[in-house]
Amino acid sequence: MKDWRRALRADPLPPLLQSGHPALEYFARRDLLDEDLGTPEGLWCHPVVAGLVRRQQPDGSWKYPGGGKAHLRPVEDYSQLETYRCLGVLVEKFGATRRMAAIRQAAAFLFSRQTEAGDFRGIYGNQSSPNYTAGIIELLIKAGYAADRRTRKGMRWLISARQEDGGWAIPMSTVGARWDVKTLGGPTLAGDRSRPFSHLATGVVLRAFAAHPAYRPSSEVRLAGALLASRFFLKDAYPGRDTPEFWTKLTYPFWFTDLLSALDSLSLLGFGRENPQIARALDWFVERQGANGTWSPTMLRSGGDNQAGLWIALAICRVLKRVGGRAAARRAERA
Repeated sequence: MKDWRRALRADPLPPLLQSGHPALEYFARRDLLDEDLGTPEGLWCHPVVAGLVRRQQPDGSWKYPGGGKAHLRPVEDYSQLETYRCLGVLVEKFGATRRMAAIRQAAAFLFSRQTEAGDFRGIYGNQSSPNYTAGIIELLIKAGYAADRRTRKGMRWLISARQEDGGWAIPMSTVGARWDVKTLGGPTLAGDRSRPFSHLATGVVLRAFAAHPAYRPSSEVRLAGALLASRFFLKDAYPGRDTPEFWTKLTYPFWFTDLLSALDSLSLLGFGRENPQIARALDWFVERQGANGTWSPTMLRSGGDNQAGLWIALAICRVLKRVGGRAAARRAERA
């Protein structure tokens, strides 16, 4: 058994390789077994992909499916929110890139929501949103837009939008503004940079920096990563999704900050077991593996995917392999 799997009670690969889902098998073989499988373009004919492409609007967006929060629709851009969600499925579960026409059209729509300053505005009405800005940028980077000037502008905006302590927070939260139509549709609030960072916002923002190789080594990102790890299992500084249990309510593709999305970013940024908080979080996953090699997570949202738990397992294995591989390399250097 490979080094990163030795600490586990069972081998997680058989359930992934025998799932019957071509994308799960592809990514397990590529990312966990280091097999050279070529590009994932063969996955783009999957029925889920075809269904999403059929639903895409002429302007590149996807319509929000309706339902709650109708009172916020005049000022919240629900098409942008749904486009972000659909782009996440295509990019994260099927490896879609800008080589696909649907991705190019979605990117054009999302970039049309970018302000002159560089952030993506609309999901919070007129209020700026470092978390959704970064979440959108993360997916655009993974889809092949890392070198795009608009992506770089967005990254510069994120750097400029930090709190004084080096993390990020939603500006309207730092001044105690109400989440209602009046505030969301009103003048843009600058926020209070002297207030503490939010781990919810910081965790999402770090996903964009972790996805962009040019930004991973920066000292600003390392500082923010250490701040994020320091808050594992704790209450956020701001109301909303602030209670500690949100750390262990998982989602894939990643949405808000949870323990797995945070570990994914931090492991890409070079953090490992030398950080006690990260070691504690890794052990939390190791201790909860089932006898069949998979995990039974509490899902914040599954998107109706009956194999959601296997996608979580794949993401956990990527983190464990990443961290375990670096640890093995360090041991080899000392030998």
